[in-house]
Amino acid sequence: MAIRLAVLLSGSGTTLQNIIDHIERGALDATVACVIASRRDAYGLERARKHGIPAVALPRKDFPDDAAFNDAIWAEVRRHKADLVVLAGFMLLLHVPDDFRNRIMNIHPALIPAFCGKGMYGHHVHEAVLEHGVKVTGATVHFVDEEYDHGPIILQEAVPVLPDDTPDTLAERVQAKERELYPRAIHLFAEDRLRVEGRIVRVAP
Repeated sequence: MAIRLAVLLSGSGTTLQNIIDHIERGALDATVACVIASRRDAYGLERARKHGIPAVALPRKDFPDDAAFNDAIWAEVRRHKADLVVLAGFMLLLHVPDDFRNRIMNIHPALIPAFCGKGMYGHHVHEAVLEHGVKVTGATVHFVDEEYDHGPIILQEAVPVLPDDTPDTLAERVQAKERELYPRAIHLFAEDRLRVEGRIVRVAP
């Protein structure tokens, strides 16, 4: 039986589209149960509606505090009976309720624990990678905890940094790796093959 995903985003929804594409071509046994955006102008909402997926905007400024904001998000996730929450460019720190511990995934465009944390997203990451002169970067899928880019690592693969790379060219290759890794991690979750032991995630055969 296909697992139900709640996708949380703040922007254009390219990661959402990648997940939808994998589902539609039969490469991922899942269904996107709902999409929640932190911005009303997030194009990811339009992508969801084009595919008949329930979508709602819940801007942080509409709520008196973080607790009320998080309550609204989790009410929506539970209303749609999601099995797994997938962060797809969601730019706000999320509270992790006990019943969703190790049921929230995020993807980061670097090899955590390098080049991660608050403020390190998108081109900020690739610019920092190039400024530091590192020779290898990559992509990481991890479970979410109460800190930015900090939870147990599920999958991680390297991408070489080339001598003539710019933030744009590096981003293109890292994003290609992200498009591979995220559906693979979701697939492993759907098959109940992920075992979390402290900070270690083991993949069962």
